[in-house]
Parts: sequence; structure tokens; C-alpha cells
Amino acid sequence: MDSAQHGLDPRSELVLDTHELGRRPGASRHVQTTAPAPTGLGLAVIGVPPESEVELDVRLESVVEGVLVTGTAVVQLRGECVRCLGEVSRDLTVDLQELYVYPGSDAEADEASRLQGDLLDLEPILRDQVVLDLPYRPLCRDDCEGLCATCGANLNDDPDHGHEEPVDPRWAAIAGLALEQDEQEQSKDR
Repeated sequence: MDSAQHGLDPRSELVLDTHELGRRPGASRHVQTTAPAPTGLGLAVIGVPPESEVELDVRLESVVEGVLVTGTAVVQLRGECVRCLGEVSRDLTVDLQELYVYPGSDAEADEASRLQGDLLDLEPILRDQVVLDLPYRPLCRDDCEGLCATCGANLNDDPDHGHEEPVDPRWAAIAGLALEQDEQEQSKDR
């Protein structure tokens, strides 16, 4: 549901008040704050844990059409490596830039977000940018070796891990004869 269809909660740390900017083009305000991450910010394999910290560093600038928001957000990613299923944990910094137009503007909904009174909601642009910047195939490290296809051992923990080549069942009887012959020759040499 679009935030313009329901009231914004001014107590939410992702909702910013632009009242002090007025409608004077050129007026600006710098905001550095930490807010809890909204739920559902990510994909099945990797995302931002709900209620984890989002560090915001944004500039609100009054322009003729509304308020231009530019800056960055830093979020903590948690997920699972697609190769070894180990934990993936890292910071992600995303760039934010959005024009919030004044109520009554002719701007289309897909062109700009709308101010609700003097309030603007950063959650939709934060959500869009984080999801777009998430790694499609998260890795615990760039050179992750993954898991052994035969037994499931983590190849990062044991890089020399290996298995004997399996014997083709059609040749198993002959391999058994060869093994038996080797054992007989070794017992003669003793």
C-alpha cells in the first residue's frame, strides 16, 4: 500500500519531518541517524535482519517541486553462502536519492514520491535500493570452494579432500579379481 494512502507515523525513525525547510528552495538540512530496519528487507537467501540498525546519512534539500533527499544508508546483511551454506555477514552501503513532491503536484506516482504534509517516508526508497543491491548469489568469500558433491564435506575446511574414483559396476568383478591377485602376490613376497 502506498504511504500516501495511509497516515505516516511521525515517531517512525524512517519518517522525516521537513517542516523547518519550509518551501524555500535552497534550504537544506543534514540528517544522521540510526533507525531499526523494517521487516522483509531482502530475499530468501540474504537480507537485512528485522530491527537491525540502519545508519542513515542524508541531506534534505528544498527545491521548487518539493524536497530532494540524497545520501547513503548502511545496513547489515545476513544470509547463507550458496556454495558452502556457511553464514554470510557483511555491511552494505546503498545510495539514496529521491524527490518527494509537495501535495497537489502534477508529478506521476512513478516519477516521484509524495510528501504527506511535511513528512516523508524513507522506507520505500531504502527497500528498493537494498533489494536492488543484494548479491544474487551470496558467497561467504570470493574463493569459496563449496561442498563435496559426494559426501557434503566443506571443501574450505579441507582443501585436500578427495575420494577414490568409483569403479564402474560393470567392471567391479574384474577389479575384485585384480585386488585378489595383488593380495596373493604380496603374501608370496612375505
